[in-house]
Formats: sequence, structure tokens, C-alpha cells
Amino acid sequence: MTLLSIVWDVDPVMFYIGERGIRWYGFLLALGFLIGYLIISRVMRKEGHPQEKIDKLAIFVIIGVVVGLRLGHCLFYNPGYYLSNPLEILKVWEGGLASHGGAAGILLAVWLFSRRYKMNYLGILDRIALIIPFAGGMVRLGNLANSEIFGIQTSLPWGFKFLRNRGDLQPAIDAATGHCNTTDLTCLTQFWTARHPTQLYEAIFYFIMFIVFFIVFKKFIKKWKEGTFLGWFVFILFLFRYIIEYTKVDQVEFSGWTEAIRMGQLLSIPFILLGLFFMGRGYGWFKRGKSEE
Repeated sequence: MTLLSIVWDVDPVMFYIGERGIRWYGFLLALGFLIGYLIISRVMRKEGHPQEKIDKLAIFVIIGVVVGLRLGHCLFYNPGYYLSNPLEILKVWEGGLASHGGAAGILLAVWLFSRRYKMNYLGILDRIALIIPFAGGMVRLGNLANSEIFGIQTSLPWGFKFLRNRGDLQPAIDAATGHCNTTDLTCLTQFWTARHPTQLYEAIFYFIMFIVFFIVFKKFIKKWKEGTFLGWFVFILFLFRYIIEYTKVDQVEFSGWTEAIRMGQLLSIPFILLGLFFMGRGYGWFKRGKSEE
């Protein structure tokens, strides 16, 4: 009996201009940045910030997130290869981005911007946090189009058979021995490994998070101390990232310091603690009680 599953064989290239392919990933990443920029511009203009300063902030953030995403992947997940081949770091179009590095890049970029333009650092981060879930959701849809960052094997009916993951082809051939012609992918598909579509799990969560946090932002941003909204955002986002790692295939060159933790989870822990710190700071958890006289 063939288990229910979804066959995924989407071409990651939208169309070609000459020999150069325009990929879904790049399109969705750019669209996420664009819509995020429009949202943050509207919010900050209503607060009285000039468009020129908003545009400069956008430039800082885009540079910070792109550099952070790329360096995060190279240094966290495959340092040996990229340190031996440093020019490969520049080949962003070949894939390989790490969200934890992107988060660190944003923190640094906004810090530099706030120092240069004398603006409140945490106040800016509160507003940047508003749009990150939407951009993150678009990125995960791009990962889905690339058939990458998928999950472990599953028998659930919504499991995806990623036909462009050639690593699952040999098990399919072995299982089909005597049943299929090994060149007949239509036949082999029934034996292909079904996996958790973790890209979709994350994309759906991020879009829901964006809607919920947008409502929270409008209701509480003027009542909360700077950084409190950021704290909630960072805590929830990276707690989810920690949990979702259990359904993912291990990243390259890292099998975990123990069998119980993976690199993605290890990198999430500091952000979870940082989120708790900003929440505690905003709610006054760290204030010392007055001593009795």
C-alpha cells in the first residue's frame, strides 16, 4: 500500500535571461525585503521620522542581514571548507544562508545606525522586529522552491517527496528492485522517501507570527518600554526555531555536541536568553527591592 504524500518537483528557476536563471528564492527574498520596507516606512513615517532617514536605515539593515546570513552559514555550518576557500563565501547565489547569522547582522547594523544618527537602539529594533517574520516566511517559501532545508522522514499524509533531493533516489531504487525500471521516475516516486516539509511549517508560523505581532505592536508599543516588544519577538521566534530543529535533517559538518542538541538549537539558546533579558528589563524583573529601614 502506498502511503499518502505530496510529490514535489518544482523547478527552482522561474525563468532564464540568456543563460542566467532567475530563481524563485531570490525573487521571494527580494519581495520580502520590499514589502517589509514598505511596512516599516509607513509605521515610522506615522511616528514622524523623515523618509530619508528611513531609507538609510533600510540600507544598513539590508547590508547587515545579507552579510550576516551568508557569514553565519559559512562560519557556523561549514567553516573548514569556507576558510580554506574564502572566495566561495562571495557566491551567495549558490545558496547557503543562516538565519542566526542574519539576526546577528541586524543587531550590529542597527547598532551602527543608531550611533551614527543618534536614535534609540532598542526603539529601532522594536520596529525592525515587526517585519522580520514576514521576510522570514518569504525566505522559507524560497527554500521550499529550492527543495532545501527539509525535514526528516515521515509517514504523515502531508509528507513531501522532494524529487530533486537525489540523495533519496538510491533508497528508492533499492526498494523498487524487481518492480520498476530504475530510469522510470514515475514508478520510483512511490518508493521515494517522504519528509517533513519544515519549510512550510516555518513559513506558516512566521506569517501567523507577523499578523499577531502586528496587532500587538499597534496595541502595546506606546505602553511598553523600548526593547520589550523585541524581547517577546526574539524569545518566541527562537524558541520555535529550537523546537522545529527536531524535525529537520542535520545541517552540514555538524552532528551536535551531544545527540540531544544540534547546531541550530545551540545557536538559538543565546537568542532565547536575550529575549528573556529584554522582556525582564521591560517589565522590571531585575529591579532590586527597597531595603526596609
